Amino acid sequence: MLAAGRRALDRLLQAILLVLMLAITVIVVYAVVMRTSGNAPSWYDEIAAIILCWVTYFGSAYAALKRGHIGFEGLVNVMPMRLRMAAVFLAEALVIAFFVLLAWMGMRVLRVLEGDGLVSVPWIPLQLTHAIIPLGAALFVLAQLLSFPDYLAQARAGVLGKKDVGEETKEKLE
Repeated sequence: MLAAGRRALDRLLQAILLVLMLAITVIVVYAVVMRTSGNAPSWYDEIAAIILCWVTYFGSAYAALKRGHIGFEGLVNVMPMRLRMAAVFLAEALVIAFFVLLAWMGMRVLRVLEGDGLVSVPWIPLQLTHAIIPLGAALFVLAQLLSFPDYLAQARAGVLGKKDVGEETKEKLE
């Protein structure tokens, strides 16, 4: 069940990131073409910046799902087993606590922004554009939780961060 949830979140995040990257590309190319013709739109930079923020938050959740964020796997791998497990659980708890706090504060930000719109496109609510803060944080926590069992198995085997592990280690991880 966890593997199915991980695969579903993986596909969802990839699809969202693809759409966002295509959107920002189209908007920037459109703006460049319009600017060269002397008719630069006033809204493109604000919209492009917002989409870039959304790409950052969704991409961060995707990296969390793949356990692609910076870490100290080499150091953790050489620790004695008890210390290694304590370090893995402590790190996981701190990361999740940070993103839960970020989601909570993001919700508070949304309440403050109620009724405000973008500068160049005032009919787009700021709450919509900034909703990525709590949404991205929640997705990050979900990605961490879904990827943690595999990460824990790798920690137990002492192969955190190693891409090419032997067949014997692969059997232990399964």
